[in-house]
Amino acid sequence: MLIFKVQMNHMKKIVLSGLSMILMLQLSAQKINKLIDASETARIEKALSSDEMEGRRAFTPSIDKAAAFIANEFASMGIPSLNGDGNYLQTFKIARPARWPKDFGPQGDSLSLANVVAILPGKSKPNEYVIFSGHYDHLGINGKRAVNGDSLFNGANDDAAGTTAMIMLAKYFKALGNNERTILFAAFTAEEMGGFGASYFSKQLNPEQVVAMFNIEMIGTESKWGRNSAYITGYEKSNMGEILQKNLKGSSFQFYPDPYTDQNLFYRSDNATLARLGVPAHTISTSKMDSEPNYHKPSDQFETLDMDNMNEIIKAIAISSKSIVSGKDTPSRVDTTQLKK
Repeated sequence: MLIFKVQMNHMKKIVLSGLSMILMLQLSAQKINKLIDASETARIEKALSSDEMEGRRAFTPSIDKAAAFIANEFASMGIPSLNGDGNYLQTFKIARPARWPKDFGPQGDSLSLANVVAILPGKSKPNEYVIFSGHYDHLGINGKRAVNGDSLFNGANDDAAGTTAMIMLAKYFKALGNNERTILFAAFTAEEMGGFGASYFSKQLNPEQVVAMFNIEMIGTESKWGRNSAYITGYEKSNMGEILQKNLKGSSFQFYPDPYTDQNLFYRSDNATLARLGVPAHTISTSKMDSEPNYHKPSDQFETLDMDNMNEIIKAIAISSKSIVSGKDTPSRVDTTQLKK
């Protein structure tokens, strides 16, 4: 009888433990659904890719308008600016390359650019950094490349989608308020012109202190595997992808290695600069680079995006990054000797 009672008590503990776990998961799901809300994601995406933004081309008033919008989103959340002075713009200058069109001014002229950067200081590991990023510039207005009379390149997927995801993740982690590592949220400029924003940003950091970089690029359409999936460029160059998938155990979401390795995507986005310094810096994307119908076309507009799926991808990034943000997991470094020149 005593043995039976002990067994029954043990079974009750197991059942209660299981119920507690289910309740915690349900509460966690409710919280993330509230913080990463599809309507809010759509609001930001629609604003960034609207005609009023005129394609967000670098060195035009439209890019300044987009930067102001992003800065205002950070301010409304109460997230500090990088320098703590309330100015989210990380402004820098470059000399105009000779290959650029004449409308940029004389060769060698000093041109101003600005990233938009916010920071959530870490609680116990303030000198270890996790970066969430996306580039907010696009191609602007180009009559020479007009299609059916449309010369405005809205860049809804490329990369208002990634910038929107970064802003939503900032909102999520600010609300949680439990990040042990410091998180940087960066909207990069001039990616389309050669990655100038990310290059400048990277030079302001000690790469040894950067634990991981989640660069987000073109997640507004379904991947080749369908919904609830995305790929990670340079998957094999660190174990970051394995960590992310481990944190998604029990969900229907799947991260895959980049299926378009022949296109060198790992080297073509804003993760590349930090990756070349040894940082586990990867780009998350869903873009079907062999068949994406609206890539670098005026038709890359809000109406072409699957916003519900995009919102689920943002949630997956939030959940999968939790052990890195908390300091529990540290991805392996990129072996720079194995990278292409």
